[in-house]
Amino acid sequence: MKKLILAAITLTTAASVFAQGTLVFNNRVAGVGITHIYGGGGSRTGFGPTDLPVGSTDWTGYLLIGTTGGLAGSTTFAQLLGASGAGAPESSLLPSSSPPTTFRTGAAAGFVAGTTATFNNIQPDAAAGSFELAIWDNSTGLYPTWAQASSAVAAGTIIGGRSPEFTLSNIGGTTFTPPNIVNSAGTALQSFSVVVPEPTSVALAGLGAAALLIFRRRK
Repeated sequence: MKKLILAAITLTTAASVFAQGTLVFNNRVAGVGITHIYGGGGSRTGFGPTDLPVGSTDWTGYLLIGTTGGLAGSTTFAQLLGASGAGAPESSLLPSSSPPTTFRTGAAAGFVAGTTATFNNIQPDAAAGSFELAIWDNSTGLYPTWAQASSAVAAGTIIGGRSPEFTLSNIGGTTFTPPNIVNSAGTALQSFSVVVPEPTSVALAGLGAAALLIFRRRK
C-alpha cells in the first residue's frame, strides 16, 4: 500500500513539473475580439475602427504585417511572453515554451497564424497571468527565437517590438478553458505597431547579415 501511495505522489509531482498553462494565441476571434499588428511608422497602440472593440485610433499610413510592401508574413515572427500573476514586472516575462508563429497575408494581413501558446512558468488553471506579444523580422534567418532577436531589436538592427503588457484571468488547464489574448472588453491585447529602425541601422544590419552568410559559405 505504501508503495502505491509513493508511486501516486511521484506521478503527481512529475505531472506538476511538466504541466503548462495555455492560451489561445490568435488576435482575430470573430465575436470575441479583433486587433491588428502593424509595421512601420512610430510606436502606436490603440483600437482602430476595424477592431473589436471599435476604437478611434488612426492607423492611416501604417502597413499591416503581411501586406505587400510591408513586413512579410512568412518571415515575421510572433511569440507571447508571460509570467504568473497580474501586473508582473516586465523583466519576469519569459517566452512561451511553444515555438513562434508567423503572420497571415492578403485580407488576413495583421493577424497571426493562430495557435495555442503554452508556458512552462505558468501553472495550468492559474488565477491570472501577465503577457506581452513580441514581434520581430526574421527575414535573414538569423533570429529564430526571441532570445536571439531581443538584443537586435533593442539595438535597432532589426524591426521588432513588444506590445504593452496585459493581464488575462483563468489560464487554461484542466478546469479553465484557455483564454483568448483578445476580448471585446478591450482589457487584453490591443492593436499596436513595431518601430522600423533608421535606414543606417538597417543597412548596417544587412551588411552584417551578408558578411555572416559569406563567412558560413567559406567554412
